[in-house]
Amino acid sequence: MTITEPARHRKQRKQDVLDRLAKDDDLWVATASPGGEPCLVPLSFVWDRETILMCTRRTNPTARNLTPAGEARVSLGHTRDVVLIEGTAEPVEGSALATESADAFAAKLGGWDPRDRTSWVYLRLTPRTVKAWREENELPERELMRDGAWLA
Repeated sequence: MTITEPARHRKQRKQDVLDRLAKDDDLWVATASPGGEPCLVPLSFVWDRETILMCTRRTNPTARNLTPAGEARVSLGHTRDVVLIEGTAEPVEGSALATESADAFAAKLGGWDPRDRTSWVYLRLTPRTVKAWREENELPERELMRDGAWLA
């Protein structure tokens, strides 16, 4: 592997992660059923109140795996600019979602607003760990958040 850029400091990587969370539209969500069957799907999201807010049909495996609360891993970026976030996700009914959060979600998704659709449920993931790296030279300090606290 050829390293093409110098390693970023943790502070810069944290800012890059926050920029991606603010600007990216979609991420990959990995969950597992109680029996251990993996599920990996792309979902649109909004970074809202230091959490990741997503939405899916409540009958989809992702929603079932996270009900009433469950562990998930999400990923942004490609293989040369990885962001991995692990945390606990909880379902939030559209009627229980703060207006500001629902409005932010709808605005980011071009007006699509599922808060009145009973067949859909929001999922709010609270990050516990965040890791980010581009090349091998960033692996030693890839952990940016531990136990819900930023390290930079």
